[in-house]
Amino acid sequence: MTPLPKRRASKRRQGKRDASIRMKLPGLLICPNCGKPRIPHRVCKYCGFYNGRAVAVKKEKKVKKTA
Repeated sequence: MTPLPKRRASKRRQGKRDASIRMKLPGLLICPNCGKPRIPHRVCKYCGFYNGRAVAVKKEKKVKKTA
């Protein structure tokens, strides 16, 4: 059997532990091609450029024409 805690952890102790494990906002850069924010070291999801080159080709969405 695995070891179990001898006493219950207090709310204060739980809160201190939870405070150190928090979500952080990612550091964003401005894409030099389209000017939208992107994650560093990743292909821009809006224009598909990385390091000044077109790496990914963006697909155009088909628009249905209503009669």
